[in-house]
Amino acid sequence: MRPPGRRGVPTARPALLLLPLLVPLLGAPRGVGAGPGAPAELRVRVRLPDGQVTEESLQADSDADSISLELRQPDGTLVSFVADFKKDVKIFRALILGELEKGQSQFQALCFVTRLHRNDIIPSEAMAKLRQKNPRAVRQAEEVRGPEQLHMDVAVNFSQGGLLSPHLHNVCSEAAEAIYTRHEDVRFWLEQGVDGSVFDPLPRASEQAELPRCGQAGGRGKPCMCHYGLSLAWYPCMLKYCHSRDRPAPYKCGIRSCRKTYGFHFPVPQRQLCLWDEDT
Repeated sequence: MRPPGRRGVPTARPALLLLPLLVPLLGAPRGVGAGPGAPAELRVRVRLPDGQVTEESLQADSDADSISLELRQPDGTLVSFVADFKKDVKIFRALILGELEKGQSQFQALCFVTRLHRNDIIPSEAMAKLRQKNPRAVRQAEEVRGPEQLHMDVAVNFSQGGLLSPHLHNVCSEAAEAIYTRHEDVRFWLEQGVDGSVFDPLPRASEQAELPRCGQAGGRGKPCMCHYGLSLAWYPCMLKYCHSRDRPAPYKCGIRSCRKTYGFHFPVPQRQLCLWDEDT
């Protein structure tokens, strides 16, 4: 791994609606006037589970059929997420601030790549039309989806990563030697025609079970199993449909927001690369 340069809820929940409903009220929104195919950006103030508030940036590119999300966690970690609908790929990246007094780098980067399922997040076309009436409103997810524990047993070859998703080179450049995925996802992508040169095997689950958790490993130079958890505090996970006497069929009129936590388990060649895990 190459270390690079890392509660109160409003009484009335502020609405996030689809663009056609709000154009008469707001005029041309951000991203609309920037030319055909320009990504549409939405900035949302989000309340985190610990009560702190952060700003989240969401971008949708209808031409590329992708969505990206970025937020900074209270500890300074920058979390990025990309949904690539064309390639059925999700990319998570964490830029983790290091503790210099412990001999860590300024920051460390990790990337995790998994299969994208269509019910994970709303379509990019719908996200591109999403706007809000009150940009200063602090939002909290309506639904907390169950946590997901992912055991990563395959490395992604950064030099070939563009064959898996064109977004990987840009998102994971700081984590070129720390990009992880799973055999079960690899099997799916290989069936879709992705070249096998993209993937390098890591110790399988049976071998990983023999490695100690990094928090209990001995010296910092020993291999161990690392755990990293991240949370998407707020994202549009489902479309809402409304009914009207003037329309024969239900129509899209908003979104439902979700929060979801992920735990990634992966082997590292030395404990020094997983120092955040040493006290757990």
